[in-house]
Amino acid sequence: MRRLKNDPDLYFDYRDVKTLQRYVDIYGRIEPVAKTGLSAKQQRQLAVAVKRARHIALMPFVASA
Repeated sequence: MRRLKNDPDLYFDYRDVKTLQRYVDIYGRIEPVAKTGLSAKQQRQLAVAVKRARHIALMPFVASA
């Protein structure tokens, strides 16, 4: 994945499911900071966006088996 730590204008939108899916593994879990390369603030924003997308059914909570 691309390292985005140096991009201060990065914003995760919960409606942009395609971007959010890049940071979710095949089991439906959010990837850790070590793998995504995001800063702590960006990782928190990502987590909130993924959770919002899941809540309004844009993304699944778990991967379908």
